[in-house]
This record gives sequence, C-alpha cells and structure tokens, in this order.
Amino acid sequence: MGLLSLGTPLHWNDAKQYADHVRTHGIEQFLNIYKNRKDQKKKELLWGDEVEYLVVNVDNVNKKTKLSLRVFDILPGLQQPELDYNSGKTTEAPKALWRPEYGRYMLESTPGLPYGATFRDLVQVEADMKGRRILANSAMHPGDVPLTLVNYPRLGCPDELIPPHEPDGQACQSMFVPDEIINPHARFPTLTANIRRRRGSKVEINMPIYHDKNTPQPFIDPTIPWDRDLFDHDNEAKKGAAKPDHIYMDAMAFGMGCCCLQITFQACNIDEARRLYDQLAPVAPIMLALTAATPFFRGYLADVDSRWDVIAASVDDRTREERGLEPLKSNKRVINKSRYGSIDSYISSDDTFKDKYNDLNLVYDEGIYSRLRKDGVDDLLAKHLAHLFIRDPLVIFEELLDVDDEQSADHFENLQSTNWQTVRFKPPPPNSDIGWRVEFRSMEVQLTDFENAAFSVFIVLLTRAILSFDLNFYMPISKVDENMQSAHHREAALKDKFYFRKNVFTSKGNQHDDNDAYELMTMNEIVNGQNQGDGFPGFIPLIHNYLNSANIDIETRCKLTKYLDFISQRATGELMTAATYLRKMVLDHPAYNHDSVVSPIITYDIVKAAEKIAQGELPAPELLGTFDP
Repeated sequence: MGLLSLGTPLHWNDAKQYADHVRTHGIEQFLNIYKNRKDQKKKELLWGDEVEYLVVNVDNVNKKTKLSLRVFDILPGLQQPELDYNSGKTTEAPKALWRPEYGRYMLESTPGLPYGATFRDLVQVEADMKGRRILANSAMHPGDVPLTLVNYPRLGCPDELIPPHEPDGQACQSMFVPDEIINPHARFPTLTANIRRRRGSKVEINMPIYHDKNTPQPFIDPTIPWDRDLFDHDNEAKKGAAKPDHIYMDAMAFGMGCCCLQITFQACNIDEARRLYDQLAPVAPIMLALTAATPFFRGYLADVDSRWDVIAASVDDRTREERGLEPLKSNKRVINKSRYGSIDSYISSDDTFKDKYNDLNLVYDEGIYSRLRKDGVDDLLAKHLAHLFIRDPLVIFEELLDVDDEQSADHFENLQSTNWQTVRFKPPPPNSDIGWRVEFRSMEVQLTDFENAAFSVFIVLLTRAILSFDLNFYMPISKVDENMQSAHHREAALKDKFYFRKNVFTSKGNQHDDNDAYELMTMNEIVNGQNQGDGFPGFIPLIHNYLNSANIDIETRCKLTKYLDFISQRATGELMTAATYLRKMVLDHPAYNHDSVVSPIITYDIVKAAEKIAQGELPAPELLGTFDP
C-alpha cells in the first residue's frame, strides 16, 4: 500500500505543473532524512510479511462466485484493535494490522507487531498467518470468503461483481471493469485516471493466450465490445491495442488487483540495507518463478504463469515518445521500462561491487544527481534516486503542496511509492524510530498459510546467510532482467534455466574477473545446488550451513527444515507451482471445452478448492506433497 494522504487530488492537467516542485522538495526531504539518519544503527533484526487476500462471494446453491466489493464494510471492525492500542485504550497489541489495497475486493494483512530476530519468531509465522485468516473469515459478509489467490479468474467478465456495476466509469474508462472496483480513497481513482491522461491512451495489457486444441487460431477475443463508443479511447482496441492471440485488458485493476506476498526487513544500518537490496535483486526473478500462481486472466487461460508483466503494463504511464515510438518532442527522455519493473541499478558501496555489474544504460535526472552529490550522497545511491525521480508524481494533493521538508516525507514518498520495483530501498520515515529497510516484492501469494510461511521464512533465512557468510550474488543486471522475462514462462520453474553467479564466496576488493563467472542454471541447481565441486552451492545448502553455525534447538530446527524441504521439492519439480496446479484444474475439469475459456462453473470449483485447501479440508498432494497445509 502506497502513500495515503487526505486532501483534494489534482487532475493531471493541473498536477503536471507541480511535478518539478514535488521532485525538488522530495529530494530535499530525502536529504534531510539522509543527513539525520545515515549513521543510525539498529541492534536487532525486525521484519514482517504482507499477505493479500481476494474476497469472493460464494453461492453454493447455484454454484456461482462473484468478487465482493464490500471489503470497506468490514475494515473498521478489523482495524478497531489497532486503533484501541494506538490510542492507549488497551495495552494488548493487535493480533494483525489490516489495510485496504487497490481493489475494493482486496484485503491486506500484516503481523500486529514486527517479528524479531530469533528462530522462535520464524516458527510463529505460520500460526500468525492462520490466525489472520481466521480473523478475516470472522469479519466477512455472509457468503464472502478471503482467499490467497493471486487474481480472480474472471475479473473483467460480465456479472462477476457483488454488488453489480457496469463498466462505464470515468476514471479507468474500461470496457470490462467499473470504477466501483477501485478503492474509494481519492488517491486510487485519481492515480488510475492520471496514468491514462499522462500516457495519452488507456493502458494496454496483452498476455498470450494458451492455445488448446479448440482455441481459434488466430484467437480474436469475441468478448471485447469492439464497437463500443462510450469514451474517446474506446476505438483503441480495434486500432491495435488488442493483439491477436492475446488476452486484452485495459485497466489498472487487472494488474494492481493482483495479490502478492511481500517481506520487509529492517537492517542494522544504511550500508546493510543497501547490501541486502543488491544481493536480493538477483533472487527476485528466481522467487517469482518458484512462487508462480497466475495462469488465467479475464476468463481465459494464459500462456504465462506469473502476474508481474500484467501489473507493469497496467501502470505504464509513459507517453509514445517515452516508449520510443515517436521522436522526442514534448518529453525529455526515452524510458526503457514501466514504473513497475525489475531494478535498474545496484546501489551498495560494498567492496564486492564492480561497476561492470551495472551494465544497463541508466536513465536519470542529471540535475537531481548533482544536487544529491553536492550534499554528500555517493555516486551509486545518487544515481538510484535520480533514476526514480525521472518519473512524474501522478497524484498530488492540493493541500499538501507546501509542507515542512524537515518534518514530512510526503513529496519523497509520492515518487518513491509509485516506483514499484522487485526490491525497494526504504529510508526511515521522519520522526520515527524505524530503521533503514528493504522490501522484497516479487513473490506471488500462495494458496495456503503453510506455503506463504515457508517462502517468508526462506527469504529471511537467506538474508541471514547472505550477511553471515558475506555471500556475493552479483552478476550483470541485464541478466537479472533476462531472468525476469524467463520467470513468466509457463512452467518456468521446471523447464527454464536462469542466469546465476557460480562463485558466491569471493574476496572483498578482488577486482579480477576469474571469480565473476555466471551461467544458466536450472531451478533445482539454484535452490538445491550443483553437484560438481566448484558449482553453485545452492540456496538451501547455504541456509543449512548457516543454521548449523547457530545455536538452535532441535524442535525449531525440524520446523524450519520442513519449510526448506518443501521449497526444495518445489524446485526439483516434485511439487507443482500453484500456477501449474490451477492450470491443471482447468484442463482436467469436466466442463472445460479445450478452448482456453475459464467458465463460471470452473471458476466456482477453483474458488471452492482454494478455500478448502487453505482450510486443510482438501488434500492437494501435487501441490503440497506430504506437508501439512
């Protein structure tokens, strides 16, 4: 969840004149934080997860499901324990924190208090997630169910919302989804509309269709209202925005309406945060493929397994000039990616970093870079921030234009929080005791609390191994980008190979190239290790070596090993990813016509299975093996 401010949001035509004002003051706010907190140290690790739910209404009599747009009815009750705790009405910490998300059908949960650094904290994560699911269930409207599905299979199809609405809203102007699907806070419809206004067209999302034996070739989607003439942008679909053999989507909700699993770490200081940022960046595409859980969009099976590119396209506010489709005239520069993407540069000043790893042509604001350098920010961090600040602020609240840069970070967060990258480097908020943080953002949410806990614990343990053993995962960032593309492929975790560094135990300050080799590896090799003596040791063996060096009781070690064994089997292919499992459910369904269509009855059975698997009422051996859900 990004910055939520109260006030009057400006239409893009008014907001754009203040873009430089927000950028200038945003940098001043960062510099104030940097100067005051760059030497800050925190003694203990604190971390937390974010689990997002879809809320779906299930009609068991008619075997029909609909997305429930009633989350804001139940939020006040869920949030009351937090309000009571913060106001001093109770000394009992809330069991969970609850936040809305982009979709009015989405619910985000985090632990009531951050987890600590102990191993016992790690083994409490699953119980905490189960407790949050119970709390969410207890607050639901009759028939509504919170599910940890990445997306609703038929989002954007007719008659799939409760209460019902028609797709005729001014904010997104979508052919498929109404504005009522959007979080009602002023930030979100304004963000949606201003992306379209700045871009000069609706967003264009095209995901390749999964071709089955009865799928038309070429596939030209018959459900697109090709002749609709409600808005000026309605003719874009037939002018090329909707590609043959692709599932076409035209609104932010199709991307930002997806659910994910994110982990945020508090580092002991700024240097450790920057190091973790860099070392986790090559891990991000690996974890996207390993947690893949998104095989369908808008009522069709897609020929991809992950959500990331859909979200990237759903918030792509670049003009045609910035996308390189027309010569630069009104815009300053060509920008290679959407503001939702993989990172473009490493930022750590660690001795193992080499300039050659930053092999992308980084586009950045030279004026902002110079301002940061003048005030003592080093080259790498200054370029990172100057790169983020090539973007325009999309939502500006009139009342917050002039704030105290010593006390506020609103303008900085305006741009920081709308650069949605695989890893995020997060400075401390002003006037808080929070430290420098890193957010790991690429993972897809899983069907069960066991899986979500396993992946959360795995990432935490991997960070501990990175820091304890001074591991070096650096490789050219262009290869990280290639891995992100591979991670979307159908069954990528089983069938694709990914670039990864071979030698992770390198001497600091060694500028020779002999230790910098990287190669294409299978998921099994990256997670479980290569057999040859000089090969990559594997994430899980590295973690086990870390655990061997720690003082840990047998019961806790067994619980952690269970999570690691599960992830090991996911990497070997012995256990399916959720995307493969859900795709198989569609392909094997008696009502499926081998035409790529995910029908309402198939969706009902997917939702019921997701509910029962999460509650431990339906065995899913292909997904979970012998592990208790």
